[in-house]
Amino acid sequence: MTTTALLTSIAGVLSAAAPVLFAVIGETISERAGVLNLSMNGMILLSAMGSFAVALASGSIVLGFLAGAAIGALVALIVAFASLTLLQSQVAVGFVLALLCRDLSYFLGNPIMGQVGPRISLVRIPGLENIPILGAIFFRQDVMTYLSFVLIVLAWFFIFRTKQGLMLRGIGERPAAAYIRGASVNKLRFIYAMLGGAIAGLAGPIYSLSVKAGWKGTISGLDGIGWIVLSITIFGGWKPFRAAFGAYLFAFLQWLGLVLQPSLPSVPSQVLQVAPFPLMILTLLFVNIGNAEWVERSLARLPENVRRDIAKVLRAMNATPPAALGVPFEKE
Repeated sequence: MTTTALLTSIAGVLSAAAPVLFAVIGETISERAGVLNLSMNGMILLSAMGSFAVALASGSIVLGFLAGAAIGALVALIVAFASLTLLQSQVAVGFVLALLCRDLSYFLGNPIMGQVGPRISLVRIPGLENIPILGAIFFRQDVMTYLSFVLIVLAWFFIFRTKQGLMLRGIGERPAAAYIRGASVNKLRFIYAMLGGAIAGLAGPIYSLSVKAGWKGTISGLDGIGWIVLSITIFGGWKPFRAAFGAYLFAFLQWLGLVLQPSLPSVPSQVLQVAPFPLMILTLLFVNIGNAEWVERSLARLPENVRRDIAKVLRAMNATPPAALGVPFEKE
């Protein structure tokens, strides 16, 4: 592989990771507020179909992206209403919505399947695109890929460096304490669930208007992405930078499957195409493996310096969910 081809491939990994990153950041915000949105898989499919349909009918890519965000916010609103107002199980509601939205996307998307529609184009940044190596990787992308870079920093700053972010973490960790301090817990949970849903909803149009332009129904290759998003949210420890690493890792594994396919003709292509999914699940298993009793027993047999180094790595990988995630809050 030539240097140019390698740089182009790395740039492609960043572009392919953008929709996953938007969905992961959106889910991170929602779960930080204590709302678990398990509808992610169906919602991404429905927003991909809906945004493409709107862009195709209107000729406006902007309206397409707004439609994707609106679909994401609406689905999240249903999850929030059912769980926060009706006090139903967030897991059950989210799972049912995941199936419903998936089937709706296939049914409603039949008339537009296979049609050619608008697609966002690359935006080269003058001057920066000519920087050796970095220019080819970072500065020859489309607008949404650029926004994905910005989103990582903005989400981190908001969650960990602002008063509103502190309140967001408070309603997800100790909602009773946040209520005593004057927070309207359920109102804020509604707001952040819908905000997270809107951000995650942009993943759909990024796929159908850029990464995998068009709507191809069941062969679009999007079914299953939402479940990976949920696993990356856990892998990321509900922290934007770590979550971004998970999104880029998943996109890299997908790219690696394509690269290895010609070199491994004896391996069915379907195996390499689905390999990133179990690999991400396997990676997820290592997140909290340090809490397992058998790991502690195994570490106890190692020399002190080795045990200490491994323990540091395991602690760094450890991820603890918000304490009130999925737990409804009721004023006494």
